Amino acid sequence: MGFFDTSIEFLKGVGPQRAALLQKELKIFTFGDLIQHYPFRYEDRTKFYSIREVNEVMSHVQIKGKITRMELNGSGFKKRLVGQFRDSTGELELVWFQGIAWTLAKIKPGIEYVVFGKPVRYAGRISIAHPEIDPVSIAIETGGFLQPVYAITEKLRARRVDSKFISKCQRELGKTAQVHVRETLPDSLLTSQNLLSKKDALLNIHFPKSHELLARARQRLKLEELFYIQLRLLKLKSVREEKFKGFIFNDTTLLTQFYHEHLPFQLTEAQKRVAREIYTDMKSGTQMNRLLQGDVGSGKTIVAFICILICIGSGSQAALMAPTEILAQQHFINLRKYSEKMNISIALLTGSTKKKDRTVLHKTLQAGTLKILIGTHALLEEDVKFNKLGLAIIDEQHRFGVAQRSRLWQKNNDIYPHVLVMTATPIPRTLAMTLYGDLEISTIDELPKGRKPIQTVHYYDSKRLLVNGFIRKQILEGRQIYVVYPLIEESEKLDLKHLMDGYESINRAFPDVAISIVHGKMKSDAKAYEMKRFVNGETKIMVATTVIEVGVDVPNASVMIIESAERFGLSQLHQLRGRVGRAAEQSYCILITGYKLSAESKVRIETLVKSNNGFEIAEIDLQLRGPGDLMGTQQSGALDLLIADLAHDGKLLKEARSMAMHILETDPELAKPENRVIKKQIESVKKAAVNWSRIS
Repeated sequence: MGFFDTSIEFLKGVGPQRAALLQKELKIFTFGDLIQHYPFRYEDRTKFYSIREVNEVMSHVQIKGKITRMELNGSGFKKRLVGQFRDSTGELELVWFQGIAWTLAKIKPGIEYVVFGKPVRYAGRISIAHPEIDPVSIAIETGGFLQPVYAITEKLRARRVDSKFISKCQRELGKTAQVHVRETLPDSLLTSQNLLSKKDALLNIHFPKSHELLARARQRLKLEELFYIQLRLLKLKSVREEKFKGFIFNDTTLLTQFYHEHLPFQLTEAQKRVAREIYTDMKSGTQMNRLLQGDVGSGKTIVAFICILICIGSGSQAALMAPTEILAQQHFINLRKYSEKMNISIALLTGSTKKKDRTVLHKTLQAGTLKILIGTHALLEEDVKFNKLGLAIIDEQHRFGVAQRSRLWQKNNDIYPHVLVMTATPIPRTLAMTLYGDLEISTIDELPKGRKPIQTVHYYDSKRLLVNGFIRKQILEGRQIYVVYPLIEESEKLDLKHLMDGYESINRAFPDVAISIVHGKMKSDAKAYEMKRFVNGETKIMVATTVIEVGVDVPNASVMIIESAERFGLSQLHQLRGRVGRAAEQSYCILITGYKLSAESKVRIETLVKSNNGFEIAEIDLQLRGPGDLMGTQQSGALDLLIADLAHDGKLLKEARSMAMHILETDPELAKPENRVIKKQIESVKKAAVNWSRIS
């Protein structure tokens, strides 16, 4: 066992109880975990202010002086400790509302202290509440420093395990860790990129000697992390290309027939380009693994059908898996229109498929007479056996785990099917390169001809009558309306117009109009019945929660009204808006909010009003929410970043990828002497690790 594998409880000052807390709250189990628990910001302790200079606009200040007197004010929960703090230029107040007894015991008048905190003005006087306070020591006297601030939790704070304690642990670890830190990047990269050594980077990330050294430490650790992630993805890709041979599909007879006789509209240039990219993969002899991303309504389904025709034309079967029954049915209805014209057999398999229908389906699938199977997770069941599965298409793929996807690939005994994963959630380039760097990526970045951009407006609650008038006008013109709410039941915490209340008020406003209601707590057959009524035009308004985010395709629906829009994420708002604008008529999206909007909510609403571009929206969403939230990867461990930030480190990511590509092109086995440090680093990291830059 190496030095960095030592349990955290053996670090001086930690012990078993604090170790258990650090393990539970921060996932710090070993010395290696601690040294890689990097500060998320730094407080500038390089400057001392005089009291005369201090004002309430400043974020934090550091002052030297003496406490002249301490007194207790108020009683009960209003009790507070007030200290008068003075230097040669003036006086201010220090205030404590908690830990009063501990503070009184620790802090003595007449001793010179360094105080650090946020100044505020209260009752005409400047004060600092709960300051950090330490006796002036020689170290502070001789020069300031950048104080690291570490992420901690409320539970840790309550047990006096704060950022300062973590900093103390880092100092303690630093005394012995330096000799055990080995270099993990080759000299050629350190020189060409002008990078700090690993030792200096770790020292200066925790205890930076200057702003410049801090910037260089961050750059070194970020670049290394992104380099190893890209190296891992590129190696996976090259191994797969060598190891997994693919079906060779080069018969385009069926496809040509479809183009000439049945294609209902002109493909966009983006659709043609993507179809060519996929065809190149399918005839290459290497198993295809491609991500197809395109905004809502950009025409991914027709591209999927083109791929299916190439596969069937070459004597194989195709499967399309979707995350929900509604979406699977939608795909089935859309593809059946084309496949029937081409005389190609197609079937739908979901949890609701009756037993006798399943028996027929299994038989024809195994015999090879059933060519296209659309379905949900039901496709993964053991008894679903193909005669020869040539192409597996997975829609909204982020809703499926890797294990589920791989079960679909293993439906053949001898050769893996080609895989096409599709998403209507545009993925920012940096995120795609990190999450799907081992996949080829195709992007449909234009909408079909004749589609008008959706007009988006923002109204406050007070404009409800105006919105109702607009709904009435649209219904008279023969259109249909969605009204989406974030909650089903009333919540005391969130003052929202919830679904049932909204449904009743819409019924009162439109007593003569047929209305559907759909939410997640309804049984699936009741949901399907309500959806069907709306799709058939029997109801004119659909009141719903976000269950209609994917899967409902109603060309006649031209208005999307989103209530309490500030409660939705940006990508979710964009997905909901994409439910309208499915036909040539002008469509509208109305965002209704309360007056109290956070700064972030304002950015989300403004972004949606001014942009229809899903990729632009995804980039802003990444900056607002961070990558983990955006793709649900925090939980899945697919994104295991220690310091790099995909929202802001796009340039570094590109550099890291080209560095990794260059090394693998010139030395794929990492056998050259100069690349031995890379090989050693990879071998030292646990086999399951996603992030190869970790200390282990």
